[in-house]
Amino acid sequence: MRINRELKLSQSNGPSRRRIGDRLFSGLTVAFTIMMSAILVALVIVLAIHAWPSIGKFGTSFFTSSVWDPVKEVFGALPAVFGTLVSSFLALLLAMPISLGTAIFLSELAPKWLRGPGSFVIEMLAAIPSVIIGLWGIFVMIPALRPVEVWLNGHLGALPFFKGNPYIGFNMLAAALILAIMIIPIVTAVSRDAIKAVPLAQKESMLALGATRWETLTRVVLPFCRSGLIGAIILGLGRALGETMAVTMVIGNADNISLSLFSSGTTIASKIASQFGEASGLALGSLVELALILLAVSLLVNVVARLLVWRLTAVRAGRV
Repeated sequence: MRINRELKLSQSNGPSRRRIGDRLFSGLTVAFTIMMSAILVALVIVLAIHAWPSIGKFGTSFFTSSVWDPVKEVFGALPAVFGTLVSSFLALLLAMPISLGTAIFLSELAPKWLRGPGSFVIEMLAAIPSVIIGLWGIFVMIPALRPVEVWLNGHLGALPFFKGNPYIGFNMLAAALILAIMIIPIVTAVSRDAIKAVPLAQKESMLALGATRWETLTRVVLPFCRSGLIGAIILGLGRALGETMAVTMVIGNADNISLSLFSSGTTIASKIASQFGEASGLALGSLVELALILLAVSLLVNVVARLLVWRLTAVRAGRV
């Protein structure tokens, strides 16, 4: 009788305890979500407050001016914005085929004994600090790249992309290459996981119909994981937009706007890193405004990526 009574008591208390646990878990998740949103809003507010002197004085001319003169207190963001967009775009252009090819090889073509070590090496490359890659760029990449730049200047110097002095070494091309090296492991790792998520039954069905491995890859695997691949590319773009130390060490840090890959330049992150310690007054507000611009660009890129993924997922599901 005692056992039956205790069993009935535990059964009667069980649902109540579960309801309390569910409510507690739901409340915690809501609180964490609100907290993360509040952190983002607070970040924007703090940046806007500190950037307000620059916003109030320069207005929209801050985005169109190329002058950065702390003595005369005249500041413009155009060279930094231009350098950020150009270096990130070039890095993504260089990294995408290498990353996608490596991901396809590791997930579909590599022998089993190579897939594990190859994936481990890729993940280890993503964990290397950017300052180490920057030092490697200074002592190894730039000297090795100089003969290539001289050849390009000598044979293709008529094009605006290869004009200028190829012997400097610290230029937009070096920044783009260093960024490409940094985002390749990230894009490769995420793309590999997306490709591995394709159901095996779909690939086997395509092969059973007589398709080649190339046809299976292009008609089944890549279309199925397209949203994941786009997410990987956008993740790499976000890393390229915000990268600081490695770019600061190899880009030359000059307020130039030029189509030549051999000209020095600057990015928003590198300008903030190189000048924030000595800035004060209006110069400090201008640097904070640059940080606000970088935050807005990063958020815009992520929103566009989310919309693209949603669109592709909806089309695949037949909802659009």
